[in-house]
Amino acid sequence: MLCESASDMQVVGEASNGLEGVRLADQVRPDVVLMDLRMPGLDGTAATARILATRPATRVVVLTTFDDDGHLYPALAAGACGFLAKDVAPADLLDAVRRAADGDSPFSGPVLRRLVDQAVRSRAAGQANEPEPALTAREREVLALVGTGLGNLEIAERLHLGVTTVKTHVANLMMKTGCANRVRLAVFAVQRGLC
Repeated sequence: MLCESASDMQVVGEASNGLEGVRLADQVRPDVVLMDLRMPGLDGTAATARILATRPATRVVVLTTFDDDGHLYPALAAGACGFLAKDVAPADLLDAVRRAADGDSPFSGPVLRRLVDQAVRSRAAGQANEPEPALTAREREVLALVGTGLGNLEIAERLHLGVTTVKTHVANLMMKTGCANRVRLAVFAVQRGLC
């Protein structure tokens, strides 16, 4: 009901279990899927992997009451681009859907803090000794803002750039750093002390 109330969103389907979700995603081709993790038949992690295997452009955001690491990391490994606790404020949920559709990776604050803390601990333990990529000054600015959790539009406004330019910088940063997604790019920025 919340998504249907937003004038810039259209709910194209609703599934009651993972298998139905996979089938429906193939039929209606959504831009963003809000995925629960505990469902009958096929859990949300497996459903995420199946949806993305056939529709890799779909953005899957997990929305769950189970925001522990035992659920977080498997969902991210399956390809989820974001992870929100079900107690997220309604406005923040709508913002997360918009950000996911725009290519960002929305996370609940506590979840993002845990991911960053883990990355920092890994770095401190010497587990992240990859060589530094050659980045331009502008790429370093964009990377630092990605590390603080800003979306493309916010970065564009802060640096007085077009959103398309920011998206290009983010894509280049992913390629140069070897980060497969925006979350890993943010962790990379934190590990390097850029934000």
